[in-house]
Amino acid sequence: MQKPGVSHPRGAQTTETTLSAVLSYPLANQGIATGATIHANLGTAPLVEHAVHNGEGLLAKDGPFVVATGKHTGRSAKDKFIVKDETTADTVWWGKTNVPMDPAHFAALKADFMAELAKKDTLYVADLFGGSQPEHRVNVRVINELAWHNLFIRTLLVRPTAGELDGFVPEYTIIDLPSFRADPARHGTRSETVIAVNFTEKLILIGGTAYAGEMKKSVFGILNFLLPTKGVMPMHCSANIGPDGKTAVFFGLSGTGKTTLSADASRTLIGDDEHGWSDTAVFNFEGGCYAKMIRLSAEAEPEIYATTKRFGTVLENVVIDPVTREIDLDDNSLAENSRGSYPIDFIPNTSADNLGPVPSNLIFLTADAYGVLPPIARLTPEQAMYHFLSGYTARVAGTEIGVTEPEATFSTCFGAPFMPRHPSVYGNLLKERIAKGGVKCWLVNTGWSGGMATMPGIKRMPIKATRALLNAALDGTLNHGEFRKDPYFGFEVPVAVDGVDSKLLDPREAWADPADYEKTAADLVRKFIDNFEQFADHVDQGVRDSAPKAA
Repeated sequence: MQKPGVSHPRGAQTTETTLSAVLSYPLANQGIATGATIHANLGTAPLVEHAVHNGEGLLAKDGPFVVATGKHTGRSAKDKFIVKDETTADTVWWGKTNVPMDPAHFAALKADFMAELAKKDTLYVADLFGGSQPEHRVNVRVINELAWHNLFIRTLLVRPTAGELDGFVPEYTIIDLPSFRADPARHGTRSETVIAVNFTEKLILIGGTAYAGEMKKSVFGILNFLLPTKGVMPMHCSANIGPDGKTAVFFGLSGTGKTTLSADASRTLIGDDEHGWSDTAVFNFEGGCYAKMIRLSAEAEPEIYATTKRFGTVLENVVIDPVTREIDLDDNSLAENSRGSYPIDFIPNTSADNLGPVPSNLIFLTADAYGVLPPIARLTPEQAMYHFLSGYTARVAGTEIGVTEPEATFSTCFGAPFMPRHPSVYGNLLKERIAKGGVKCWLVNTGWSGGMATMPGIKRMPIKATRALLNAALDGTLNHGEFRKDPYFGFEVPVAVDGVDSKLLDPREAWADPADYEKTAADLVRKFIDNFEQFADHVDQGVRDSAPKAA
């Protein structure tokens, strides 16, 4: 097997140029001067044609376009910066996640980006919406040097109608140039890679990485900054609607199962990753899905697997045979974090309006690397806020640069890298909405059982078991069964559920040595308590009392 290479557009003119629309709001109005041929708001087919012509990847046997992103196969979290100025100085939660950039450094970076744009022969521009509920969406323009990047972001964001494009004026602009190399001395960066966000200028500059996910997460960051001021709760979650018309929201970091568990043929999909919770709806921020592809199977995840055989899907870092054009989803030689992006309507039974009713159930997904947490637990509203602010999970190999093995982590709000404001802003919004709607809250462990993830022979929770437990929670039958109180975490755990091995429901019983379990559980409790100290002064006593305790 050979891997597809990545090359940059050669600026060749093609007959598809005639399909390019004229931008309603020219680049010159934004101070962008370039002699490049501008391909504006192209559809899927012409963008794939451009990408093939430019040598950006390979068209696979069954239709998807396959690309390799080079050394960056995940987000470059340590290379992201937010400009610290009057807009952000007192509104952004500064620290390891939200790292400040001096305005002067950004000015130099912007000048160099503009100089690069001026040199380009070809550019691809897409005018899109971040957010499906009209009163809460933001107009976003994305400028790319790669055709497949433009296809990716056009797939992932909400696509305006022809009428909406007429008169479209961008509010925020993203410029993504993988060929650009930042200069740490001149630009104040850590390396040649940069993701720089300027909320005052409403401009995001991405350079030195071909990983397309940086663009979509940048839009998520914009909405996470803007929406709380309107009383709208931004969420790193998937969401779907049951046959009873009730919405379920699934919080969780990458690799915890948001996409997999929301793509359920018996439920209507709203979206797989990013949503807002307004007074009237849960609405998708996006118009597509971005799923992990490694070791995907038709048996376990049939709806997502089917997208790997569709024209319009983009597969990142999936190995492809250059002769037969067969793909190998089990080969992780390019990346453990292989990804597929596809329009949301590639999944059967999706919401026509990309939104649904306010939620009746919240599910916090975690991939517990320690094998301590049960596969499902019922939470009080106070426990829900505690676990939301804690955001415990395991970072899975390949999701971020430098992570080679699963390891325990706490990511507040189940999305710390994308939350510009203090976590208490989002936590208090969530608490208010849970109380207002009488929402049921659950913690679901999609991680490991019977031991720690690093132990030989220890496997992740069976998807079938997780689905059975979720179905019982969402249809209400789980509430009528018997529960036990967990001695460490205090939440309620079902004693028996039809179709699920009872040993899975009690992690202590699943371990070969219960004493090892108790020691590991006590260690994890201490990690929770130590992590939550940073939030203790921002929550009420009821939430503080929801902390786990040594048994």
